[in-house]
Amino acid sequence: MKILGITGPTGAGKTTALNEVEKLGGAVIDCDAVYHELLESDIALQSELEELFGPLRGEDGAIDRKKLGTIVFGDPEKLELLNTVAQRATVAKTRELVDGCEREGRPLAAIDAIALLESGLKELCHATVAVIAPPEVRVRRIMAREGISEDYAWARVRAQKPDDYFIKGCDYTLWNDCAGPEEFGARVRALLEKLFADKEV
Repeated sequence: MKILGITGPTGAGKTTALNEVEKLGGAVIDCDAVYHELLESDIALQSELEELFGPLRGEDGAIDRKKLGTIVFGDPEKLELLNTVAQRATVAKTRELVDGCEREGRPLAAIDAIALLESGLKELCHATVAVIAPPEVRVRRIMAREGISEDYAWARVRAQKPDDYFIKGCDYTLWNDCAGPEEFGARVRALLEKLFADKEV
């Protein structure tokens, strides 16, 4: 099984890239989704986060991610602490999911992870791709996708690593300055065809 790592800042278009992987019959492991599922189901993780950051429950009794985000975005030390805790839990679960894909006989699995490079997940991958887009485009996408304010969206964008970090750490870069997902999807397909026609990958 070939393993592709996809990373880049939020709102850059990674979901479109992952859709193209699925069209090829590949499995997609979205580390954000893995983390969010762990936030809902992993009691030990929930307890650890509340010990570190105080009460985080919403009215429904679940961890309120926006409340947690307000605490950490803008405080580099708290953000780093959250990333450390979240990465540890997410990486362990992602490794389990990769093993499951292999047992299923999948030809391809893509790991989508903002922390692909620093978490150790990069070492699992045969190739890594950075998906990059202009920051103002990313802010618009995040606002539309999550229903958040422009200020909060900019806080999310500014809290992430610069484009160069992803570009220098990955084997390939996909620049998403496209008019829409169809155009970017074609750009992704071209790269996937190149990658998986290459016997080295």
